[in-house]
Amino acid sequence: MSSKPKLTREQVAARAALELHDGDCVNLGWGIPNLVSNFVPSEITVFFHSENGILGMGPRAKAGEEDYDVVDAMKVPVTVIPGASYFDQGTAHLMARGGHLDVSMLGGLQVAENGDFANWKIPGTKGSGGIGGAMDIATGARRLIVCMEHVTKEGAPKLVRRCTYPLTALACVHRVVTDLAVVDVTPEGFLLQEVAPGWTPQEVQQHTEARFIVRGDVPEIKRSGR
Repeated sequence: MSSKPKLTREQVAARAALELHDGDCVNLGWGIPNLVSNFVPSEITVFFHSENGILGMGPRAKAGEEDYDVVDAMKVPVTVIPGASYFDQGTAHLMARGGHLDVSMLGGLQVAENGDFANWKIPGTKGSGGIGGAMDIATGARRLIVCMEHVTKEGAPKLVRRCTYPLTALACVHRVVTDLAVVDVTPEGFLLQEVAPGWTPQEVQQHTEARFIVRGDVPEIKRSGR
């Protein structure tokens, strides 16, 4: 892997936050997506949805201000914004399955060039848990954005021709934001939209199994101004 600096997890989350629009209802998965609420541009209001029964989550609660009756799906104490609502977990999942979420952001283990998506189990490992509600959240939202590192800890590409890990959902990913690139899933394959500062499309391609479509000059990754 190149010694050039990649984006930090916080910087990936900040870039992903630029995908949100005023009034969006958004579900954030574990890992990098869980950081996105800290970087929402101040001029917009986003209603974050939690599958344990909240619509209108704010940032995580500060130390000493935690209310353990108000937690996200990771059981981490959170705040709520004015107008937030609470409901049972069944209703929360119906919101996801029924197409009422504008955007879902999930972490990923692999994304295939046709939009297939794997995020819950690495073959041969123990303790990965179950698939949980990820398949509902992945397929129920109008738009799915995957936020993840570009390669594994061992340096293996996570943007692949075909997923080799157990699938979460089929042909559901719209955009991927990694520590090296912003990539769209199109009928023709992965379209490279942005690259990390200091990186070239050719260098990012070296760490990607699937081939990129490159149209013209590829700009560097933008970040939230917050």
